[in-house]
Amino acid sequence: MLPTFDPTDTEAGSRILEDITSNAGHIQEQVLEEILTKNASTDYLKGFLNGHSDKGLFKNKVPVVDYEDIKIYIDRIALDGEPSRILTNESITELLKSSGTSGGKQKWIPKTAEEGERRAFICCLRDTVLNRYLQGLSDGKALLFVLINPDIHTPGGLVLRTASESEIKNRKDRYPQFILCEDTNQSLYSQLLCGLVQRDAIVSVGTFFASGLLRIIKFFEEHWQEMSSNIRTGQISAWITDPNCKRAVSLILSKQMPDLADSIDLVCQEKSWEGIIKKIWPRTKYVLATITGSMAQYIPALEFYTGGLPVVSSLYGSSEAFFGINMKPLCSPYDVSYTFIPNMAYYEFLPIDNHQDPNCTNRKDAHLKDHIVDLANVKIGQHYELLVTTFTGLYRYRMEDILLVTGFHNSTPQFKFVQRTNVVLSIHTDKTTEQDLQKAVAIAMQILQPLGFFLLDYSSYADTSSIPGHYVLFWELQLRPNDDTPELDQVKMEKCCSLVEQSLDQKYKWLRNQSISAIGPLEIRVVKQGTFNVLMDFYVSQGTSLNQYKTPKNIKSEKAIVILDSRVVGKFYSREVPNQDS
Repeated sequence: MLPTFDPTDTEAGSRILEDITSNAGHIQEQVLEEILTKNASTDYLKGFLNGHSDKGLFKNKVPVVDYEDIKIYIDRIALDGEPSRILTNESITELLKSSGTSGGKQKWIPKTAEEGERRAFICCLRDTVLNRYLQGLSDGKALLFVLINPDIHTPGGLVLRTASESEIKNRKDRYPQFILCEDTNQSLYSQLLCGLVQRDAIVSVGTFFASGLLRIIKFFEEHWQEMSSNIRTGQISAWITDPNCKRAVSLILSKQMPDLADSIDLVCQEKSWEGIIKKIWPRTKYVLATITGSMAQYIPALEFYTGGLPVVSSLYGSSEAFFGINMKPLCSPYDVSYTFIPNMAYYEFLPIDNHQDPNCTNRKDAHLKDHIVDLANVKIGQHYELLVTTFTGLYRYRMEDILLVTGFHNSTPQFKFVQRTNVVLSIHTDKTTEQDLQKAVAIAMQILQPLGFFLLDYSSYADTSSIPGHYVLFWELQLRPNDDTPELDQVKMEKCCSLVEQSLDQKYKWLRNQSISAIGPLEIRVVKQGTFNVLMDFYVSQGTSLNQYKTPKNIKSEKAIVILDSRVVGKFYSREVPNQDS
């Protein structure tokens, strides 16, 4: 039974947090025992444990799996309507869908009512930490942008939603009516408009992912004049027709407010939008958004728009489970670590050699179990792949996340999210990971930063239409306003191409060597402003939730490549063969 408390009562919340992090190993053993006692009779576990709930037997017999291994069981429940007890003896109430844009395939993850309570508990712990570090949050309002899609029902009768949609639709009483609007543009417009009307009450601004917040800023840039006109006249635009939006906005925008409209105009008409969030919402204490993993690339852009406000990445979670919280929310966005909460699920860790490509690990190796360590026995400075066993039917499930142990809070480890194990680019025998590519792009951007450019977003694909094939990067650049607007310099852009190549691994450099010529020179295609918003709109139109959207770093959709190619304003190639000695 999870303890209940008011997250604004920081003393009570802190006591609970200190207690569970001081007994992590013991709690983890209790969690595994509870999961096995509850679920040993499920079809899945019976195949390995014969109905027993012995923890030693579990660790010896139950295999390490990925989503493809258990998809057949989930499909039986989702598509064929078979009972939950195939995987769990908790009743599955809905399926949570992953975005499908980071790893390339959408996953359907079982969720139960009890799992909802566990997630609510860790969110209360997170809020306790935020209230400890940031005073006065209860004296204002949080402007958290949330967007939802219509529910989808599987042939087996279960609702299919994203994790954020599940939270909202299961707790409707906690959210304004316009958040229930399923028209993305009307909902976002209404949320921004209400946020402007109440600008002096807003103490925090945020959304789920950093990329989504940048999309919201761009939407605001396109619509602020119309919103200002609405505030001036006291009337919402005619194209807002959704009843939830109209009703909710009418309660807040109830009269003409010309002075407020003038103050908004004054801020938005400035030449530079640097610090726009702080200027529009002057009482804001922090900006909330996930900025770890692939989201780290957006930190420079967020720092530009936030005006020095702390960007807080408070929670490590996924469709599968919620794992940990950031105990130092005001730390540098580059230094975020998460303290695992031991009563959320049972965690195990597969060691990854610090110089090893995680994709080299044989995913079906029968001896993987011999190397697994539990939460209490991880080592500082070591990299691990996270495995999770949940109450909802995932057992020794590979999250495909690589984590670095950075320290301990009491007896509980703290982890930095390093990368996902997925390969984003592959030609011939080369395999370039998301982390490798992100590091290489960051190094190359050092050439352009002194000119006032920062990288708004990027993606890539392996172009095999010619021989040899080569890697193509799409870059959307943004210029910090200054008196002189430099154009893209051919020599510097070619140097960027070379630096990306030089920063990739030895295997890539060897294949690029002139005597091998298995891979051609890397190409950067610069795209016009707004291109990655158009790409996002495409994926959202295909069913991806805007809340959970992550720019795919490896474009596989031909339609998506056509969208990017149609907006290219410059093409540049590496003129140097990378040095294999560095």
